[in-house]
Amino acid sequence: MPLVLAQAAAPQAPNQLLAFAPLLVLFVVFYFVMIRPQMKKQKETRAMLSALARGDEVVTSGGVAGRIEEVGDSFTTIEIAPSIKVRVQKGAITQVLPKGTLKNS
Repeated sequence: MPLVLAQAAAPQAPNQLLAFAPLLVLFVVFYFVMIRPQMKKQKETRAMLSALARGDEVVTSGGVAGRIEEVGDSFTTIEIAPSIKVRVQKGAITQVLPKGTLKNS
């Protein structure tokens, strides 16, 4: 009776693509949940700041609301009350209000 030796199957290395699949899926989810919305918001903010004009009613990051009197390259003069003007950086403006908002309040 011949002795039959069973060869042990060599352990196969896992597919490299399958090893990185969870990492790739995590990156794709991270991109669509975190990175893409942030880039979209930055683009909207840049467009809003470049479109500022005299007479626009705005709110700053500190919560001060006023009407734009002068627009410069990096600074803007805002009238917050009759004859009271404040000079702020353009980046501090967070929101442009609809026309007539400050007259009603």
